[in-house]
Amino acid sequence: MTELEKLKHLLEHWIEHNDSHIQTYNEWAEKVASLGEKELAGILEQIADESRNLEKLFNQAIHKINSK
Repeated sequence: MTELEKLKHLLEHWIEHNDSHIQTYNEWAEKVASLGEKELAGILEQIADESRNLEKLFNQAIHKINSK
C-alpha cells in the first residue's frame, strides 16, 4: 500500500469518526437547550457546523488523491 493509499484510508476513517462527533454535538445541543441553556446549545451547534466544514476538507483531500 502506498503512502497516498494509506492517507486515503485514514481520511475515510476520519470522516466516519467526524460524523459520529457531529451527531454527539447535536445530541448534546438538544439536551442543554431543553435545560434552558440556549447559548451553550448554540455553541455546540456551531461546533457541529465547523465539523461539517472539516468533512468538506477531508473530501477535497480524498478527491485530490483520487485524481492522481
